[in-house]
Amino acid sequence: MAEPDSTDWDLLWYLESLSDREFQIFKNYLQRMIYDLNLLKIPQINSETPKEQLPALLAISYEGQHVWNMAFSIFERMHKYSLCQRITDRRNRNSEACKALMRRKFTLQWENRILGEFHYKFFSDVAADVFYVIHLAYDPTSRYSATDLNVFLMGEKASGKTMILRMAVTRWLSGDMWRDTISYIVPLTAHEINQMTNISLAELIAKDWPDRQAPIADILSDPGKVLFILEDLDNVRFQLNIDEHALCSDSTQRVPIPVLLVSLLKRKLAPGCWFLISSRFTSDDVINMFWKNTDIFTTLHLCNGKREVYFNSFFSDRQRALAALQLVHDNEMLTTLCGVPILCWITCSALNQLRVKEEQDLKRCCQTPTDVHAHFLAGALTSEAGLTANQYHLSLLKRLCALAAGGLFKNTLNFSGEDFSYVGLTEADVSVLQTLNILLPSSTHQNRCKFIHLILQEFCAAVAYLMSVPPCQLPSGTREYKEKRELYRDFSQVFAFVYGLLNENRRKILETSLGFQLPRVDAFRQYSVAYMKRLGQGTEKLTNHVSLFYCLFENREEEFVKMTVDPLQEVTVYLQTYQDMMVSLYCLEHCRHMQTLKLSVQRMFESQEPTVRPTARLSYVSTGTGFEDLLSAVAFNRSLTCLSLNCVSISLNTFSLLREILTEPACQITHLSLMKCDLRACDCREIALLITSSCNLRKLTLSNNPLHNDGVNTLCEALVHPDCMLHSLVLVFCCLTASCCSFLGKALLLSPSLKELDLSVNHLKNHGAVIMLFPLVFSCRLEELQLFGCFLTTEICEFIAVVIAASRNLKSLELGSNHIGDTGMRLICNALKLPSCKLVNIGLEDCMLTSACCDALASVFTTNTTLKRLNVLRNSFSDEGIVKLLESLMHPNCTLEIVGLPLSGVSTEIQQSLTTVKERKPTLIFLSESWSAKEGREIGVRPLSQLGSIAPNSTLQHMFTEFSPPVASNTASRQRV
Repeated sequence: MAEPDSTDWDLLWYLESLSDREFQIFKNYLQRMIYDLNLLKIPQINSETPKEQLPALLAISYEGQHVWNMAFSIFERMHKYSLCQRITDRRNRNSEACKALMRRKFTLQWENRILGEFHYKFFSDVAADVFYVIHLAYDPTSRYSATDLNVFLMGEKASGKTMILRMAVTRWLSGDMWRDTISYIVPLTAHEINQMTNISLAELIAKDWPDRQAPIADILSDPGKVLFILEDLDNVRFQLNIDEHALCSDSTQRVPIPVLLVSLLKRKLAPGCWFLISSRFTSDDVINMFWKNTDIFTTLHLCNGKREVYFNSFFSDRQRALAALQLVHDNEMLTTLCGVPILCWITCSALNQLRVKEEQDLKRCCQTPTDVHAHFLAGALTSEAGLTANQYHLSLLKRLCALAAGGLFKNTLNFSGEDFSYVGLTEADVSVLQTLNILLPSSTHQNRCKFIHLILQEFCAAVAYLMSVPPCQLPSGTREYKEKRELYRDFSQVFAFVYGLLNENRRKILETSLGFQLPRVDAFRQYSVAYMKRLGQGTEKLTNHVSLFYCLFENREEEFVKMTVDPLQEVTVYLQTYQDMMVSLYCLEHCRHMQTLKLSVQRMFESQEPTVRPTARLSYVSTGTGFEDLLSAVAFNRSLTCLSLNCVSISLNTFSLLREILTEPACQITHLSLMKCDLRACDCREIALLITSSCNLRKLTLSNNPLHNDGVNTLCEALVHPDCMLHSLVLVFCCLTASCCSFLGKALLLSPSLKELDLSVNHLKNHGAVIMLFPLVFSCRLEELQLFGCFLTTEICEFIAVVIAASRNLKSLELGSNHIGDTGMRLICNALKLPSCKLVNIGLEDCMLTSACCDALASVFTTNTTLKRLNVLRNSFSDEGIVKLLESLMHPNCTLEIVGLPLSGVSTEIQQSLTTVKERKPTLIFLSESWSAKEGREIGVRPLSQLGSIAPNSTLQHMFTEFSPPVASNTASRQRV
């Protein structure tokens, strides 16, 4: 009898070779093994079970790999080595079949060979250290290895992750890697996973096998020889925070794909298998979900040394390679651009087309990413064109740009044949664009093409914008399902290219080469300047000016930049990279009328590769120098009155620089904010020097810093100094307790200037508040006091009432988010009705009040003549209580101008009363429930994820949208293109 090829149903063939006595021994071993492995017992398996029934019983009771592992072990115990060898031979054949399958799947037809053999060789050479790590990682005898190992291959887009994965598989196929450690590879891409619903592990493994029939039992018989390659984890569209109880351990069970994927990654399935995972850096926690301390994390980054190897490989002329490399190293923007190999290829191709002899000429011709892409595109389209061919290439450019813009506006980065036809590109045109390496076959989507890099698509979209080519409704753009990576929301690079092309010299690179003019340039220049002037005069503002600064830095026409930023009076800058700092420095030096600067440094000064650039103002060598340059450049601006350095690590050098700035007589800064700067008690000595030495500083914000009591004690010494001119001090959430209140009380009593103090969200409690409030009964100058969320209770309200009645200067008191209660509220109301009360504002939001205090509160409305603002939002008033308050608001003696009442979800009766109040007192302002006393309170800056870049910045986005041509539809768009 010939041995069958199947693994799941051929056990009978092996059993037939056993004698009756041997078969009985086999069953005895089997029953014992089922017991030892704690597997589900099968009553039908006994001494009477015939050979013909046993395989079927096992197949329906256990997974195939467990059956065959038990059979192999039993045959070994029975000394049936020939049967063991047959099983081993079959497994080896299946392993070779897997290699043949992978060989067909990973045919080397991707971008490395398209861009030239040197590109492939470069990757082979410079990625040697990566291959060394991932080779040893899956060797159980290596120090790199670990149980259930995950190797994470991280990198930005186009950094070469896919190429590394495919080259690794190729090396495995040739026997250069994992020869004795990996028998099977199961490749998975996020694109495949995103299209799956319910599936079993067996089906997942079999997806690439002929007729989806894979030797699952042999593959999973030893998971330690199985490598799963998961490509683009960041692009998986499913939520992967699956509860442990929902995970699956049966390879034949169909479950939702997220459950299956997490079960694999957490080794509930195929325990002992290996994972090689590629991903871009992402703000999601998906990597952290599966990262273990024993895992390996390797990053693809093109350092200076590797970039030099690339340039030397590209240019045959050594001198030209050095000149090109020097140009890139001396230019921060081009250095960043050349952060991945494919953009190095674009840059080298652009520089190679420039026929200049001197290095200085090269620098003049290529200063920005706009220059690089203009030279690349112009050179590619005219590389084989004679004078008569220019019209064709211009037409090709228009269609290409229409494709680019339509793709970005409709979240399409991988284009189908329908998309090409829609914009008028024929198969011959697409072939030309592929030959020119402008388009490449998609590595993830079959039968689709993409731009060689997203940034080239963005450049073409910018050209389309200035050519008046309307964005098209591409067929692929109408698909309901979009992958994460295709969701294009950040148009900042497109806008930067638009501004870059407003520069005449950069624009001429394209116009001269292709014999046309961008028609909308002058109109957009005038419009953008007018729009920024309008913005400077209105209430709507940019939430982050860095995106605008990138646009202007790409343009770099001095007069145009000055005209654009001239209206800016308030500037907000969130710095994440050195490039952010560089472009901000360039633009801030032109902001002549800036009065307020809010500067926040986030995720700066992380590990960067040290480089020396003698001509650059900012250097990677020192992490502080560039920031201090920026601070010096803007702080001496005589129109600047507010400087906010939130989320900045303040060094001793920075404190020294701030002191130098603030002591300068010409300095006009009156408000300095150092929120969330991780300042400690030991830093307060430096802060105290700022307070006592500055000429014009009137407000200091130190919120969200763990200053603790010792730090505030030091600050209090400065507050009573005769040279202190500070009017306002904000210490929200600074880890303060009652222990510091005696120092604060002394400062309030003796300070020559302090008028406003905010101690919100500190653990002062009643005892601390009493000590601090005591000076207010006497000749204290304090006018505004905020104790929001300071753990106060009803018991302190008697003393608060005394302060309200006795203080001559206190105008504003915030007590929100404290347990005041109805009893405490009545005491406060009694004080508010006294003629000696000078309060203009009182805040009692979320103070555990009920309708029981509404009579007292209503009497305040009708008797107090100084109170202009009162807030009792987020308290539990009944309809009857609210009606009583609304009626009091209509009393002729009521002087309130702003009031906050809990009016959400109120009855019709209250709505009618409210309407009557608004009719009788139309100037009265009601605070809504969505407003909070915490809003506007300087607790901290918004996280950068909420700010986004230019796309979420609706104000600047609106400028481009307002000036855009309408979206073209159907035939009209094709005819116009």
